Amino acid sequence: MGMVDSEKVRLQKHIGQYRIDIIKMLHRAGSGHPGGSLSAIEIIAYLYHHEMKHDAKNPEWADRDLFVLSKGHGVPAQYVVMAEHGYFPHEELKTLRQVDSRLQGHPSVGFLPGIEASTGSLGMGLSFATGAALAAKMDGKANRVYCLMGDGETQEGQVWEAAMTAPKFKLNNLVAMIDYNKGQIDGPTNEIMNLEPIADKWRAFNWHTIVIDGHDLDAIADALKNARSTSDKPTMIIANTIKGKGVSFMEGVIDWHGATPNDEQTKQALAELEGALS
Repeated sequence: MGMVDSEKVRLQKHIGQYRIDIIKMLHRAGSGHPGGSLSAIEIIAYLYHHEMKHDAKNPEWADRDLFVLSKGHGVPAQYVVMAEHGYFPHEELKTLRQVDSRLQGHPSVGFLPGIEASTGSLGMGLSFATGAALAAKMDGKANRVYCLMGDGETQEGQVWEAAMTAPKFKLNNLVAMIDYNKGQIDGPTNEIMNLEPIADKWRAFNWHTIVIDGHDLDAIADALKNARSTSDKPTMIIANTIKGKGVSFMEGVIDWHGATPNDEQTKQALAELEGALS
């Protein structure tokens, strides 16, 4: 199954450019989070390009699907995709993290149309998404809700309260995803607070649980299609990813969770990314 080849090639080119834009944004800002932005870009790109109903010209469209970036520090990945879809001019990416910029360092409702939830206080996004999905059900609407979490943040107790709530109300319109890049700001997740057996835990909480390679567009497409077939429970997609994906010296290195590249490192990163794109 997966994607149509021509569509996949087009999306891969977009993703290559998104990685370049992320590095440029963070270098200019002098702060931010490259590791988790680069690891999540395939998922976010696929959602906006192929999965969700949304309209940049009408961000408050009542029938839109909602995307909640619970791991708010990864918002550069969301911003680059939103710019491509016309939510704001591409030039505005240069203002990331500046005072009075609409592109705050974490998603902030009221600053930028198309941002559904203010996140960054980790662990809260799934609760918001659960509430939004329940509201849609109560209103008899077909809206779907997508929530992307970091792996480290699923150590938060509030996540597991939401994990109990969504199946109780049979929220088959809710898809949660974990960017499972195995690293958080303090170190490897398996050392800080081991999440394994992560899939078994979500299945035990009565979620339809799928484990994929989060950089494989065909796998992402199939998982999201599979999620639409559920009738009585929410879906959890555990996406195995690589922190810093696409930049050789960042890949799998936890120090790049919240560090930004200097001039020389940026030059190297862009050379690699632009070479891969050509």
